[in-house]
Amino acid sequence: MSRFKRGAHLDSRAGFRPEKEDCPVPYGLLKAARKSGQLNLSGRGLTEVPQSVWRLNLDTPQEAQQDLSFGAADRWWEQTDLTKILLSSNKLQNISEDIKLLPALVVLDIHDNQLNSLPESIGELEHLQKLIVSHNKLTELPAGLWRLTNLHCLHMQQNQMERLPPDLGQLVHLEDLDLSNNLLTDIPESLSNLTNLMKLNLSSNKIKSLPPSISEMRSLKMLDCSRNQLESVPSVLAQMQSLEQLYLRNNKLRFLPELPCCKALKELHCGNNQIEVLEADHLKHLNALSFLDLRENKVKSLPEEITLLQGLERLDLTNNDISSLPSGLGTLPKLKSLSLEGNPLRSIRRDLLTKGTGELLTYLRSRIQGGEPPNGDLREEPKTAMTLPSQAKINVHAIKTLKTLGYSEKQEASIPDEVFDAVDDSPVTNVNFSKNQLTAVPHRLTELKDSLADINLGFNKLTTIPEDFSKLQQLVHIDFRNNLLSSLPMELEALTKLRSIILSFNRFKSFPDVLYHTSSLETILISNNQVGGIDGVRLKILNRLSTLDLSNNDIMQVPPEIGNCTSLRALMLDGNPFRNPRAAVLSKGTDALLEYLRSRIPK
Repeated sequence: MSRFKRGAHLDSRAGFRPEKEDCPVPYGLLKAARKSGQLNLSGRGLTEVPQSVWRLNLDTPQEAQQDLSFGAADRWWEQTDLTKILLSSNKLQNISEDIKLLPALVVLDIHDNQLNSLPESIGELEHLQKLIVSHNKLTELPAGLWRLTNLHCLHMQQNQMERLPPDLGQLVHLEDLDLSNNLLTDIPESLSNLTNLMKLNLSSNKIKSLPPSISEMRSLKMLDCSRNQLESVPSVLAQMQSLEQLYLRNNKLRFLPELPCCKALKELHCGNNQIEVLEADHLKHLNALSFLDLRENKVKSLPEEITLLQGLERLDLTNNDISSLPSGLGTLPKLKSLSLEGNPLRSIRRDLLTKGTGELLTYLRSRIQGGEPPNGDLREEPKTAMTLPSQAKINVHAIKTLKTLGYSEKQEASIPDEVFDAVDDSPVTNVNFSKNQLTAVPHRLTELKDSLADINLGFNKLTTIPEDFSKLQQLVHIDFRNNLLSSLPMELEALTKLRSIILSFNRFKSFPDVLYHTSSLETILISNNQVGGIDGVRLKILNRLSTLDLSNNDIMQVPPEIGNCTSLRALMLDGNPFRNPRAAVLSKGTDALLEYLRSRIPK
């Protein structure tokens, strides 16, 4: 009786052909990688990297063993060495020592895996410039890693590192080092050898002190020490002349650091500490500061020396113990955002606090000029020698001394001519026509084109912005919120000094094209519209953009190219109907969101 079942199919050539390797990586990807020098194997559920990947540039490809004729585009012998490999978001527990078979690698991304260690042979990748090993289970690093002297970027966040070896200081070309979310208790002195480092993230560790030698990192622009156990920072930190951003949130600081030589410092974040007192010595050297974060502290009062911060644009004092404000705060020329929620303020009426920063600063300035106005409100001024009879509701005093033209909350359909007549020849830098019934931008605004820097036309009924609005070329801040706008004229690209624009609560169905051309922009707020999408590639042109609010729109798909917009410090996308990124990614903050988007960029 035959040992084969009747009807069974027999392959007469079985046993004569080589057994095919069960490879989870499509051969087409490997073939394309030989041409491009790049291989993306992210998110494929890999538990190990197939040998065919490590030997990509060594083994003869399959097509060479076949009797085929090759076109110019298919010459396998003209392959390119692999320079970039992405292995993120898999289930890898180790990386083979065979990684040394890819000596031309420039970028190696193995973040979001289950790695407990890295191979010693990684040190043979002498051309490697970018190494991403974040979101793994690393507790130590191989000695070979310190031979990678061409490394420019090293991301090791979200691991289980308890200490850093002194050899870290050998990576002298490093520019970007991320050690956040580990278990570090101290930082080696050798870190001072990284004199080319521009960005250092030490947040979310257990660090109790910083080594004085950190001051030798003269190229450092961003230092993040948030969520540690710092009770003070070394005074030598003040010698870091290139430092622009310093994050000290969620520590145990009792005083603001004194930084006399940090002339370039733009942002100082000290929220969630135990700071009780601000003194003149803490403020007098911070002339370039644009953002001071002191929220969730125990500050009881602000010194009059706060007026030394002439470049300050944002001041966050939320949830402190402040009972009064110095009047001089109202004279800060660039202050646009003042957060005071959660303070026991007694000298200022609660309703005034709810009207926004502009009204509050105007009120504080008025206290300097001969006392507090009735009920803490400047809208209805009595007739005085400074107020013309026909202009009883026009604050001429504010025009002459504060360069502010205000005519808000009048529910007027147009701005009376006497408002502009009251300006006379005075240079006006601020205009507030908000909370009226305007259906068109007042044409006489162009009379202020030589000096006007800040305009608020929010809470009106504007449907269009005229082309001649572009004549206001000194504008720095524009507020168009709560109107009926659906487009902006391309002529606005002439506003080369414009740094922030607020378009929230309008009727935009697409992201205004002119904004892609306004490279000076730092803040774009366009929430609560009907924007259906955004061009991530064009957005990267805005290399100064730090805040972008696209929340509550109709965005179905978030372009991964937004991840390349590395200047962004705040990206708001909640309230849109897209499925990816998921809420869990959004909740991790802007840096994590941008990293996620970058990992999804097609290669």
